[in-house]
Amino acid sequence: MIITDTHTHLYSESFDEDRKAMIERAIQSGVKRFFLPAIDASYTDSMLSLKKQYPHEVFLMSGLHPTHVKANYKEELAHVSSQLKTGAYVGVGEIGIDLYWDKSTLKIQQDAFSEQIQWALNYDLPFVIHCRDAFDEVFEILDEFKGCSIKGIFHCFTGTHEQALRALNLNMLLGIGGVVTFKNGKIDQFLSQIPLESIVLETDAPYLSPAPYRGKRNESGYITHVLKKVAELYNKTELEIANITTNNATQLFNI
Repeated sequence: MIITDTHTHLYSESFDEDRKAMIERAIQSGVKRFFLPAIDASYTDSMLSLKKQYPHEVFLMSGLHPTHVKANYKEELAHVSSQLKTGAYVGVGEIGIDLYWDKSTLKIQQDAFSEQIQWALNYDLPFVIHCRDAFDEVFEILDEFKGCSIKGIFHCFTGTHEQALRALNLNMLLGIGGVVTFKNGKIDQFLSQIPLESIVLETDAPYLSPAPYRGKRNESGYITHVLKKVAELYNKTELEIANITTNNATQLFNI
């Protein structure tokens, strides 16, 4: 069984004490592919180092996280652009809009989001969306690219059934993580109505730990709890869910 974690920050400082052991635990749990979204330029070297250490398991994205869109965002975007030109990346991300932490940066977040989607189109790469308290704003930008061959993942999808269908209509997959195991997560109420070909699994480690680890540091290996819950919701075996979601990720990222 090959499990794919489509969203994990293995380079996070949270893993500085036990990164190698944590990755090995995940591999032992069946996770054979790790997709690493970027945050900003400060993590690029760490990401490239992990790719060198795990050339067959680790896949990298380049992008500017919306919470890191600050006054210097043009410099950060120039870094993303230069990285994408190297051809070392399988996706653009994580990008999007976050209005939970700072609403004052909305305009430059929109600018950065739109520009990075255009780069994804230019390089024929998928992009990974971070959306927090900003579904309307994210859809407004995505609608501008209707008719273009955009493709990607709505990372950590926490929207409604209606928003899920709108995302699918825009050629997005839904990233399903620890929230699906929460009693108040809500997406478990309609997820089985979403075609299995339209979802991928993720952890967002070290954030958003699934039950029974909620509130603690998340690890890629904990994706097995997400897998178990999704299998229950779809009334499928864990092997079937792992195979289908891994295939979805493989096709999207063209690896």
